[in-house]
Amino acid sequence: MRTAILCTVAVFAGILLFSRCLDSGARDPRGKAYADPASCASCHASIVNAYGHTPHFHSAALASFNTIRGSFSRDSNTFVVNDSVRVVMEDRGGTPYQVLYVRNKEVRVQRFDIVFGYEKGQGYLYWKDDQLYQLPISYFTDLHRWTTSPGYPAGMPFFDRPVLLRCFECHTTYISPSSRRSGSPSDPKNVNALDANSLIVNIDCQRCHGPAANHVAFHTENPGEKIGRYISSYKNLTRRQKIDLCAVCHAGSNNIQLRSLFAFRPGDSLSQFAVSAHVGSNQPDVHGDQLALLASSKCFRGSEMDCSTCHDTHVNDHGDWAAYARRCQTCHSETNHNFCKIADASNIGFLKLNCSRCHMPSQPSEVIRVRTGETGAHTPIFMINHRIAIYPEESRRILDSLNSQMRRTGLIRGFKRIATPHSQPSSVNAASATRIKNIKIPAAETAIGSLPGWHR
Repeated sequence: MRTAILCTVAVFAGILLFSRCLDSGARDPRGKAYADPASCASCHASIVNAYGHTPHFHSAALASFNTIRGSFSRDSNTFVVNDSVRVVMEDRGGTPYQVLYVRNKEVRVQRFDIVFGYEKGQGYLYWKDDQLYQLPISYFTDLHRWTTSPGYPAGMPFFDRPVLLRCFECHTTYISPSSRRSGSPSDPKNVNALDANSLIVNIDCQRCHGPAANHVAFHTENPGEKIGRYISSYKNLTRRQKIDLCAVCHAGSNNIQLRSLFAFRPGDSLSQFAVSAHVGSNQPDVHGDQLALLASSKCFRGSEMDCSTCHDTHVNDHGDWAAYARRCQTCHSETNHNFCKIADASNIGFLKLNCSRCHMPSQPSEVIRVRTGETGAHTPIFMINHRIAIYPEESRRILDSLNSQMRRTGLIRGFKRIATPHSQPSSVNAASATRIKNIKIPAAETAIGSLPGWHR
C-alpha cells in the first residue's frame, strides 16, 4: 500500500514538471494557446495517473538518481574500455557524474543533466553553457548494464557529440533554440544551442491533443459540460490524420524535414513537415520506423486499422502479450476461420495468448548498436518489428522452446512434439493443454543461441 501511494505521488510530481509555474506569472514557452499541463489532472485524474507509467511519459526527464536506471553501486558502475581506460558513474555530493579515467588518472568529469528514454534503454545529455552534448555511456535495460552510447566507436570515450533540436522533437514536449546565439539556428556552431528554460520534458497531453488553454477555460467555467470543447480528440480524426499524428515520431529518421515537428498539430498533414527518404536498399529499421513496417503488412493494407487498434497510449501495456493477442483476435479467430494455421488442441491455449510473439517478433536494430566492453564487438539491441507477417524461424524458435519446456515439466512424454511448420501434431490431453498456455517463453533478446531454430 505504501509503495502504491509513493508511486502515485511520484507520478503526480512528474506531471508537475510539465507546469511552468503559471501561478507565479510564467507562461508556457509554446505560447498563450497552451494550458498549464498540470491542469489536465483536475478533470482527468485517472488518465493522468495511468499515463504517468507509460514510455511516452518517461521519454525524457531531468537527470537524478531516481530517473537514471543504471546502477551507481561500486560493483556495477564502471564501463571498462581497455586496461588503461574506464568510465565510472559516480555520486559526487548527491549529483550523478560520468568520470573518465586514463591510467587511473581523472581526465574528464561531466554531470548527467537530461535523460532520454526509459523502457528499452537510456541515453544521457549534459549542458555546456547553452549547448547540449551526449555522454559517452548509456544504459540498456535488456542487457542490465552500462554500454557505449549508440554508434560510438571503440577506444577513447567521446564527450563531444552534439545533441540537436531534432532529437528533442520526439523525446520531449518542447524546447526552443537558444536566443543567446547570433546567426541562424542551422549554423554549425548553433545546431545544439538550446534554451534550457524553455524545456518541457516528457510528452505531455497537449503534444497529442493540441493547445488546451481555451478547453481548460471553457470547462472551468462550465463544469457541467461533459463533451470536450476546444480540444482535439483522437477518435474524431480520420485514419490518415491518426497515423500522421503517431508518425511524427514513429516514421523513422530517414526523412527530409521541411519544418520543425514542434509545430505539428492534430489534424495536420505530416507531408507538410517531412517527406520520406526511403530509397533502394535503405530499408526501415525496427527502431523508430514503425509506420513503414506496419504499412507493409497485409493486415494494415487490407483493413482500416491504425495505431490505436493495438495501442492505448494512456496506459502501459508493455510486455502484455495476452492483451495484444486479444486485439489480434478481433479479426483473426476460429469463428472467422482465419486463426493460426498451426494451432491444434495441444497448443491453441498458448497460441491464443502469444500472437505477436510469432508475427511481430523482437529483432535487432541496425541503427541502435552498442558495445558492452573492451572486445569492441557490437551487441544487438532488440525491438519489436511492426511488420505483421509470418516469420517461420521465429515460430519454430518459440514452438521448439515450448516443446522443450513441456517435456521438462512432464506435459509431453518421450520425444513427441507440438506442431511446428515442419513437424506433425502431438496428442496432448485437455488438462495438459490448459497448463500449456501458462508456459513462459523467453524473448529472443534474452535467449540468442540458447534455443533451437534461432539464427542471427
